[in-house]
Amino acid sequence: MTKTIPAEVVEHLRNAVRVAVLTGAGVSAESGLPTFRQAQTGLWSHYDPTELATPEAFLRNPRLVWDWYAYRRRMAREAHPNPAHYALVTLEQHAANFTLITQNIDGLHRRAGSQSILELHGNLERIRRFDSGTDVETWDDDGQTPPRCPQTGELLRPSVVWFGEALPQQELRMAYSVAEQSDLFLAVGTSALVQPAASLPLIAKRAGAYVIEINPEETSLSVIADCCFRGKAGVVLPILVRQAFGETEEAVG
Repeated sequence: MTKTIPAEVVEHLRNAVRVAVLTGAGVSAESGLPTFRQAQTGLWSHYDPTELATPEAFLRNPRLVWDWYAYRRRMAREAHPNPAHYALVTLEQHAANFTLITQNIDGLHRRAGSQSILELHGNLERIRRFDSGTDVETWDDDGQTPPRCPQTGELLRPSVVWFGEALPQQELRMAYSVAEQSDLFLAVGTSALVQPAASLPLIAKRAGAYVIEINPEETSLSVIADCCFRGKAGVVLPILVRQAFGETEEAVG
């Protein structure tokens, strides 16, 4: 992409009071993490991810599902935030009011330094009780796979959203509110297909926000966005930050 950013985009970045950002799998992919539906490697290449990420799959074979998420957790821990993650940290530092809404569960935004984050699909590093759905802080590592809650004896599971489950209601309500109140909304590395997150930029647009899309491919969001950048988030976002705030790409990445 060109390194010259339209003046109106720079103006919105500098002057926006309430900034909201939605990130999707494309941001994580730039850190080397496969998207959810991409083929897995090794043992996991024989499994369909959509048949592992359900409560029914966990009930049928809890050890298999736990081990798959343990594998994904290891991949996330070995990955590193990329320039897109760091550029969003810089954007947050310059915004009067900033919220990062993410569909990603790898925790890379927080590791990069982002502070105000809504994790719509949960986080691989958190664990919760299968029956009651409440998070646990610690559990006994007694060799059981999956482990059980030391207080209740319930099986423990990853604190992520599976197919057939509702998104966390508090986070979702906050995301709707943030979108409706934003005057600048960035959709970054998301296909704009997965609901209800895909509706957030539409809500922001209807409420009067200036909407920017950053994605290598055209999406359903492209027709309503005020400005679209066709490129990787790790390339585009540092350039936007540099143009708007005088930061260098190296400083944010």
